[in-house]
Amino acid sequence: MPDDRRPSPHWELAEEHRSSAESARSEAERFRQLAEEAREVRDQHREALETVRQERERLREASETARTAGEEARTGAEAAREATIEAVHATAETLRATLEHMRVVEEMRRTLRDIRDVNKLPPN
Repeated sequence: MPDDRRPSPHWELAEEHRSSAESARSEAERFRQLAEEAREVRDQHREALETVRQERERLREASETARTAGEEARTGAEAAREATIEAVHATAETLRATLEHMRVVEEMRRTLRDIRDVNKLPPN
């Protein structure tokens, strides 16, 4: 009669196979977890890159808005400069006309004084 307390070589081999299979399952589970963590990290990186891309686009739009506003301000400043030059020319022309009127008035005063002097009666 065989001794039942002693394991058979087949039993040891089966136990070894079960142990290897369990190790393989554990390692497969570990790799699955690592792959899942890697996917999560990749997704986080993708989200971060998308956030950076959106921020760059927002900054580009703000830059374009600022450029457009600057161009409009430059155009407005140029128009104001031209209007100022025209106003200075108009003021100069007005001053020239005023000076000419003052000369005419002064000439008329002289003429009136001369007429008054001529019309004075000589003393007796």
